[in-house]
Parts: sequence; C-alpha cells; structure tokens
Amino acid sequence: MLAPAEADLLIGERLRRQPIESLPLAQCAGSVLRESIYAERDSPPFDRVAMDGIALDSRAMAAGARSLHLQGTQAAGDPPLTLASPTSCIEVMTGAVLPVGCDCVIPVEDLETRPGERVPAASARAAPWVNVHRRGCDTRQGALLLAAGARLHGPEIAIVASAGMARVRVSSQPMLAVISTGNELVEPGEPVLDHQVRRSNAYAIVTTLREHGFQRVADDHIRDDAGALRERLRFHLETHDVLVLSGGVSMGRFDLVPEVLEELGVRAVFHKVAQRPGKPLWFGVAPSGATVFGLPGRPVSALVCLGRYVLPALFTSLGLSPPPPERLALGAPVHIGAPLTHFLPVRIEQDDSGRPWAMPVATNSSEHFTALAGTVGFVELPPGPNAYQKGFVTRLYRWS
Repeated sequence: MLAPAEADLLIGERLRRQPIESLPLAQCAGSVLRESIYAERDSPPFDRVAMDGIALDSRAMAAGARSLHLQGTQAAGDPPLTLASPTSCIEVMTGAVLPVGCDCVIPVEDLETRPGERVPAASARAAPWVNVHRRGCDTRQGALLLAAGARLHGPEIAIVASAGMARVRVSSQPMLAVISTGNELVEPGEPVLDHQVRRSNAYAIVTTLREHGFQRVADDHIRDDAGALRERLRFHLETHDVLVLSGGVSMGRFDLVPEVLEELGVRAVFHKVAQRPGKPLWFGVAPSGATVFGLPGRPVSALVCLGRYVLPALFTSLGLSPPPPERLALGAPVHIGAPLTHFLPVRIEQDDSGRPWAMPVATNSSEHFTALAGTVGFVELPPGPNAYQKGFVTRLYRWS
C-alpha cells in the first residue's frame, strides 16, 4: 500500500488544471486569481485629508496667527479649492482632497467655532503634513497588488476594484459530482426501516465542498446495481470534472465501483493507502481527464479522505497558492499500535496561558461520526507502533 505522501504525488501528477474564465468582479467571490493585479494609479491618488477639521497653511500659525478666516468647505469627492490667503482656512472632511495651498489639518476637537472664523486651541499642532495622507504613501502606480494564485475574498476583491478592473481572469469552477452508493441508504425525512441507515455522507461532503467555495456541486445516490452504476457513472463522467464517490470501493461482494469504473475506461491510479481510517481510498482518471475519488463509505473515513486528499487536489487544480501547513501540539498522549499513518480527530483547547492544544477525540470506529461534533479537524500521526506524548507537534487538517 502507498504511504499518504506517495498518494499525494500520484494525485498531483494526474490533476488537470482548470481553465481560465473572465468574470465580472461581482461574481468572483471565492475564486482563484489567474492574472496579476497592478496599481492603476498612486494610492491615495492625491494628498488626502485624514480627519474632519480645517485645512490651512501651517506657516500662518507658526507666524502667530490664531484666528483664521473660514473661506469655504471642501467635501470628499469635490474638486480641490485653493486657499485664498495665509490667514484663511477651509473646512475639510475625511477623505477629501487637501486644498491647494494647505499643508496640514487641525481636527474639529481642537477648534473653537466663531461666526466666519475658526480658532485653533493653544495645544493644536500645526506642522507640514499633520493629519494628511500623502499621495502614493500606500501604493505607487504600477506596483504589484495581487499575484496570480490568490484567493479572492473581501479584501482582495476591494483591491481588484481599486485597480479599476470590472472583470478579472480567474480559474473556472470545476463541475463536481458527489455520489453515494448503497442499498441501505435512506434520505432524511423518508421512512427508515431497522436494517437501513440515513444517507448522511453526501450531505457532509457537499457542505464541506461548498464551505470551501466550490459551488458547482451535483448530488446523486446510486443503488448497488452494476447496470445502474454503469449508466449513472457514465453520465457523470461525461458531464463533470471530478467525481467524489462515497462507498462501494472496499472488497465486499457488492463493492462494485472499481469494476464498473474500469469498464467505463477509468484507469485506476491506486487503490488503498496505508492509513487509518480510510485505507480503501481509490483514485483514478477517465479518458476525458476527469478525476475520480472513491472514498470509503464509513462516515469518519469519508470525511478524513475528503480533507486529506480531495480538497488539496481541488485547490491545486484551481492554481491556488498552497497555504503553509498548520501545526499544533497534542494536548494528551496517544499510542499508535498499527504500522499505518493515523488521522486523529481533535478539538482545540487553550491552557491558562492561552496556548492552543490539539485534544484527541476518540471514535469507537470509523462509523462513529457523531463524535466529530465540536472537533475542528484531524491531525496526522506517523505510522506506529509508537507512543506520541503531549506536546508532539504535527499537522492539523481542518474540516472547514
């Protein structure tokens, strides 16, 4: 069996990069940028007022002036006024262009208001560029603002908008199909018999994918019937970029998925990884280039394999810059007996000093998915046999 790192390499070698599409900026939330963004102009593009108050020539106060004639008002978005005389001032609003002839701003809280005049307090500071953001102090025209590979969240969308771009080139969202298999599965809300179980894996997988920004997600349930599997899987392979199956990939008599996929021309890259849970993981590639992840049907196994392999692969296909690994120390000792990589669900607890710890959460089996409530994800522990003490630092994979 492969080690997890070997499975990573095989998946990465066969990934198909998503094509580029140009979208209106309003439709790019969560998308991955496929072009670099440069500053359209200096930011701020003018000497900008930083506080509500009055703009003046600081030399007037340095020369002893204390009562300044109020010439007018400069609002944000208005063309700049010009100071009429050294003993005049102009009322200004935050974000406005600094009036011509002015070099500082005194805030309203440091002013006495008189009819037609403003009197700065004795403690008011008037010096060149006080309470003024100088032109280009944030960014100069032509500067790189965002590199290709950035994920477009709110701040990044604002940066693209500031560059004057109404449309932007991003990775096309992959068409995903989440497919659960099994005669025993019954939809929530429908009558369920004693020998049946609720169809829950698909809901968890679809929700996790959407939480990570993947919106083009179809959902299907196929019974353990070779003919039905062949028909539905052929359809999904023709219409989707990635198939994520849950169940039917182990060694039982009715685990028909690998055989049917082979009949449809999907080439198995690997089947089984030396890990617990999730050993039966299956991965293959269709002639069209579509990739297929066959996750085990047990709920904990399915979610672990989704977070450990499927999500990183999808992010890579989008051209997303990989985030640095998140590492956390175990908050309690763990003994690993089997020579398999172990994925251990954890919740995060803080000690009295505020330091976070990964607290292991026991599951009776890979069916015991209710134990995952309150966990943030899982950590990866090297193969045993070994005892990992409190403080052992390892990688954390978050559910979302």
